[in-house]
Amino acid sequence: MKKPKKSRMYKWLAGVLVVLLLAGTAGYYNRNALAMWGFDLFLSDSVKKKLENSYQPLEGHTPSQTTYKKEDPFSMLLLGVDQRGKEIGRSDTMIYTVVRPKDGAILMVSIPRDTYVDIVGKTTKAGNQWQDKITHAYAFGGAKMSVETVEKLFGSKVDHYATINFTGFRDVIDAMGGISLPITEDLVNDDPDHEKFVVKAGKPLYNGTEALNYVRYREDAGGDTSRAGRHQVFLNAIMNKASQVGQWTKIPDLIDIMGQNFSTDLTPQHMIDLTKSMLQSNQRTIYSHTLKGEGRRKVTHGTWYYFADEEDLAKTTALIKDWLDPVKTKESLPLPEEYEQKEQKPVQSLSLA
Repeated sequence: MKKPKKSRMYKWLAGVLVVLLLAGTAGYYNRNALAMWGFDLFLSDSVKKKLENSYQPLEGHTPSQTTYKKEDPFSMLLLGVDQRGKEIGRSDTMIYTVVRPKDGAILMVSIPRDTYVDIVGKTTKAGNQWQDKITHAYAFGGAKMSVETVEKLFGSKVDHYATINFTGFRDVIDAMGGISLPITEDLVNDDPDHEKFVVKAGKPLYNGTEALNYVRYREDAGGDTSRAGRHQVFLNAIMNKASQVGQWTKIPDLIDIMGQNFSTDLTPQHMIDLTKSMLQSNQRTIYSHTLKGEGRRKVTHGTWYYFADEEDLAKTTALIKDWLDPVKTKESLPLPEEYEQKEQKPVQSLSLA
């Protein structure tokens, strides 16, 4: 049965935009020690100062890493928030991310927004556990409730979070001058239940609105698999554009554009240190997985939910724990099954050498 919903904003991609942008732009000049010295000398202080406005720790939530070592793995929840004006909004997409700075490896686990879960910190009038779509955790209790709900889902601590709103996503792409996307046929979103748009094929560059429509397009036969592929292409397009000569000097201005649309409990210094650690790795790779399951209604004409597959949830939980283990080497890390079964390469090497 087809899910009768309007098109969803896949804005989780923008949640990692600032970190990727920093890594990509500095990366072009990171081909030797002199280049890193140049970044420290000319940009580091300015970037750190501007990032202070985005630093928003969660009250009552203590990260498992109260102090951090630059090389240690850590987890981060990326939230793409559908928020307009002064409304609270909802997290359209949630990504549990494990970052291994020493290895230059990133694991991204997508949680479908309609996943049926226990909403941690909310109860019914009778005092029972509230169960609902995971997207509603943000509406009920902001980033803190989202973080705690995801922690219960996977049984693993969320060390940090980052949120991004739609406006920041679009405006930063525009400020970069657009990005290149491999669109060979027009993308036409015209289903009666979807927002209408057309992304024309064959353009040399796509602006922020077009890039957003590229990742949210949903009317092809591949469904979630195709959308995940487009997300990966988009991330690499951002990196490719950010690594071009001339982009690195825009970093402070781009952070200004993000403004109140971006928030995180990563300190400015931690973000800069993370960027450097990732840059100094010989190869940067991203592996992604979307939590498997099926969509259906609990009762006839009732609310539509996505029910996670228990076996896949257990495998994903184990995968996350392994990736958070600092003892494991990059070569010994297990991969999401789609990479192992098909013997695929990771999303793409992000090496800028």
